[in-house]
Amino acid sequence: METALVFKIGILSVLSFIIAFLLTPVLTHFLYKYKLRKQIRSAESAPIFSELHKGKEGTPTMGGLLIWVTVLFLALLFYTLATLFPSTFLEKLNFLTREQTLLPIGALVFAAIIGLIDDYFGIKKIGPKGGGLSVLYRLGLYTAIAIICALWFYFKLDWDLFYVPFIGNFELGWYYIPLFVFIIAASAFSVNETDGLDGLAAGILLTSFAAMGAISFTQGKFDLAALCGVIIGALTAFLWFNINPARFFMGDTGAMSLGITLGIIAMFTNTALLLPVIGFIFVVESLSVIIQVASKKIRGKKVFLSAPIHHHFQAKGWPEPKIVMRFWLISGISAVAGVIIFLLDKGWY
Repeated sequence: METALVFKIGILSVLSFIIAFLLTPVLTHFLYKYKLRKQIRSAESAPIFSELHKGKEGTPTMGGLLIWVTVLFLALLFYTLATLFPSTFLEKLNFLTREQTLLPIGALVFAAIIGLIDDYFGIKKIGPKGGGLSVLYRLGLYTAIAIICALWFYFKLDWDLFYVPFIGNFELGWYYIPLFVFIIAASAFSVNETDGLDGLAAGILLTSFAAMGAISFTQGKFDLAALCGVIIGALTAFLWFNINPARFFMGDTGAMSLGITLGIIAMFTNTALLLPVIGFIFVVESLSVIIQVASKKIRGKKVFLSAPIHHHFQAKGWPEPKIVMRFWLISGISAVAGVIIFLLDKGWY
């Protein structure tokens, strides 16, 4: 039984990689043809950032399309095939189920569409200072998605349990809703802050979804594990073309949607408190921004040369690939550490 499930996840992951890989030339042609290219912030508003990234001006963005379109295509394809050919091998490859994956896939797509609009506005210099949707507007839209997901958990799934490792579950009642929203919003914006160097966010997302996939599998949430596998396959194809120098950037259509999806999967597996361990780099990136902003407001001084922290290391002279690969290594270790903590908590020793 478990061997067959591993085989299913493996097939879906490989198919996801192949489809995303084959779609890349089409996406690249589309992005270049319609000049959907990244606009680098001006030297007046961000002098250090502008100096470090002026060579990236004109690189296409919206590359996150590659990931979520592949995931949506495979989900709909095998759901349709399972409906048309029940009791066959094709039915076994379906991973779109109401109980486990409908909500995270739905949230992935809706958040990705919002991110796509924001990316487009940024390219066309629409919005405040020509930078796309305002921070408050984006926060409101993504918070709305998080609230819908929280209400789904609380009322549809009758779920208000929050697990603390090595202690147990706590019934939070309606307090579960704001906690859910906070976790999803924090996850989304942490991933977005990390998406600043070629391949950085994608590599860390890959290890994070791998950890969540392993946890989902051990909990018997096999369709959720399959979804993680499909995302990993698409992310791997994206990374193939996004390693420095990147062919295109992920953009908000990828970063925000994948951040939200990662948070939802953490809530589905009731491992939200392990998410800061699994996604340790995401936490560090967000904290560096919070510390920088707070220090400038309170002390009138910066703590880092530039924030998030990967830009600080850039400003200190570290080559971009060195920063990315070292962050990947830390992410891989932290993801494994998160899974180990999960297994120890469940008595797997």
